Amino acid sequence: MIFRIDRRTGTAVYVQLVQQVRQAVRTGRLAPGDRLPTAREVAEHTGINPNTVFRAYRELETAGLVEPRQGSGTFVRERLPPVADVADLRRELSAWVDRALAAGLDAGDLQAFLAEEVRHRVG
Repeated sequence: MIFRIDRRTGTAVYVQLVQQVRQAVRTGRLAPGDRLPTAREVAEHTGINPNTVFRAYRELETAGLVEPRQGSGTFVRERLPPVADVADLRRELSAWVDRALAAGLDAGDLQAFLAEEVRHRVG
């Protein structure tokens, strides 16, 4: 896995790492049992402090997505935590978009609201 850091976003670097791993797991680019790069490898590739990588990996471990193995590295867990029913989430989002459009908001407004909510929740 290759991490990409964008310092212009205003999103903390460790949060960017967490988001990228979560997305890779969701999309199947990372599968259960896959090994993540070491903190040193990530730090060398991205130019960030290894402690930042450790912080991201700890957060992923707390979320149940990865597990450290002494002397072997950090791996995507074999049993991932259950994911909410995506179909239900899409229906709820669709209903919200319908209400927002009926209230006179446009696509730019919707994107701004969503981005603000995500930033508020993930840091």
